[in-house]
Amino acid sequence: MSSTDILSVREDDKTLSISYGAIELGRYVFLHDDAQYEAPKPYLHPVRSLSGEVLTSFRPWDHRWHKGLQMTWSHVSGQNFWGGPTFSREDGYRNAGNVGRIDHAGFTDVSCTGDQVVVDENLSWITSTGETWIDERRRHTFGDVDRSRGLWTLTFDTELRNVAGRSLDLGSPTTHGRPQAGYTGLFWRGPRAWTGGRILRPAQAGDEDMMGRAAPWIAYASEYDERDGGGTVLAVAGTSTAPVPLKWFVRREPFACIAPSPSFDEEIILADAQTLALRHRFVFIDRLCDQEELEALGEEFGL
Repeated sequence: MSSTDILSVREDDKTLSISYGAIELGRYVFLHDDAQYEAPKPYLHPVRSLSGEVLTSFRPWDHRWHKGLQMTWSHVSGQNFWGGPTFSREDGYRNAGNVGRIDHAGFTDVSCTGDQVVVDENLSWITSTGETWIDERRRHTFGDVDRSRGLWTLTFDTELRNVAGRSLDLGSPTTHGRPQAGYTGLFWRGPRAWTGGRILRPAQAGDEDMMGRAAPWIAYASEYDERDGGGTVLAVAGTSTAPVPLKWFVRREPFACIAPSPSFDEEIILADAQTLALRHRFVFIDRLCDQEELEALGEEFGL
């Protein structure tokens, strides 16, 4: 195996850089000086295809708190770990002074075998008043690089343990009164050029809009700017230990985004000392995939 055919990881004091040969596939920013209003938290940006095309956006003008691919939660017992204003039935969106942060508390493992990079991390979810409500154990697994098919995968595992000393209500704008706005959980913001792209779904899901619906996977495909061709991001819903189903938050207008939302329209009540475990996967593909291929990839990389 040549040096151009292996994964590698490089760490500095603020970031991890995961590369395949000379191409940086992802940069994980775990320490930063982001504004409190943006709900500071670790994020992956840029995320790139095997040819080096950037597949994420960072601090877009419409939502400065959207940063690549990141773990979030918009409503946690009155606290906002998403960023920006908070929605309520009474007031709509307003700045409520309730924006928390998710702090990196240390890596327990950063390892590379050449065909896989594993990053294990501890994090603390801290409220706007400085209380730690959630201890998180997170794992990113980068792998499954296939040059012939132009793809690689990121598998995301997390365990969220309630340490608040009381139960926590995990919800979304939809659980608080805004229809079809159940954004929360692991959130991907696509490139600006991908606005208006194609959303694809399993054939069994039918032709209905996938917003707020459950399905094993969905995909987003669009053309690149500057060069010919395009790419596809396949998101695998995966699993949740909560009693409510994972449902998709997905948009093509006014921007491209995907999140397998754990509490789209039903709150999760996390008891004191209880743990919520989530597992998701993203497949980044350096070409436009058709329905038949996506059905096969959804089966191959399903969780």
